[in-house]
Amino acid sequence: MMQPAVESVRSSRVDRLFHALGDANRRRMVSHLAERPASVSELAAVLAISKTAIGQHLAVLEEAKLASSTKLGRVRTCQFDPAGLAPLQDWIDYHRQEWNERLNRLDDLISGIVSNEDCA
Repeated sequence: MMQPAVESVRSSRVDRLFHALGDANRRRMVSHLAERPASVSELAAVLAISKTAIGQHLAVLEEAKLASSTKLGRVRTCQFDPAGLAPLQDWIDYHRQEWNERLNRLDDLISGIVSNEDCA
């Protein structure tokens, strides 16, 4: 079992990831950036939203550690950081394992009942 402080930090990161990916435009940004880096202007054109909106969405993605950006002159280039998905993958893996264990115990219980009925 995880310590409460560690669980709280992980939970906070997972919450930020779910929040960041809970918006369709941010998911589209992540999908686009997963293919290749892009400027704010390019993302605005692809998503058909304003550069201001892209900047706001980018801030959320950066806070969730899903993206980063660099500015060279007047151009801000954004890139996806796949390592940012690790806490979410860990969360999914943990819950998948929990459910697999529960289902295995249920299967064992049902198998035991069926075996007992066969013996009777």
